[in-house]
Amino acid sequence: MSEESIYGKYKDNLELILKNIVGRINDYTDEEYERSGIKLHEHMIARVKSEDSMREKCDRRGLAQTPDSALHELTDSIGIRIICSFIDDVYENVRLIKSFPNLEVVQEKDYIKHAKPNGYRSYHMIIKVQTPFEDVTGNNPGEYFAEIQLRTIAMDSWASLEHKMKYKKNINNSDLIVSELKRCADELAACDVSMQTIRNLILMDN
Repeated sequence: MSEESIYGKYKDNLELILKNIVGRINDYTDEEYERSGIKLHEHMIARVKSEDSMREKCDRRGLAQTPDSALHELTDSIGIRIICSFIDDVYENVRLIKSFPNLEVVQEKDYIKHAKPNGYRSYHMIIKVQTPFEDVTGNNPGEYFAEIQLRTIAMDSWASLEHKMKYKKNINNSDLIVSELKRCADELAACDVSMQTIRNLILMDN
């Protein structure tokens, strides 16, 4: 007998909601590209959190493995990562997402302007979307959470490599490695600023 989904009867709704959000992001990206030739994001990764990952997160947080925990207590059953070429594009995506109807930003953290101590940079948003579906609290129309992360290509490359190395066991010279990772993050951040400046100069001439 198969184990019941941690998302319960709401599981199918998550894929539909994810598709809708991604579609709206792609729509404004296409419109801006047609208008100005600027592509507001290079690529996007979107997923409904896997059953195993959600169960493991519930365990870490001391929550029961229930739909209420997965869809109400936690806020990342739906996850979207938007990768941009330039810093300004990150903030333009943020502005446009905030303008969506039936969407409320319930939390945001700007780790681009205020990087984490290890050098991590990204823009995080938790959004709540009103949908035509019943939610886990019984509301209809219901509200569902999603997490959106926005980064430049350089930020995403650093975060991916740092994540891979973070889980290595028995690393020698760990303090040196942490220091070097921070240095690389700062150098990439400086490069992002320089590339943004160059693009601004090019756009001024057009």
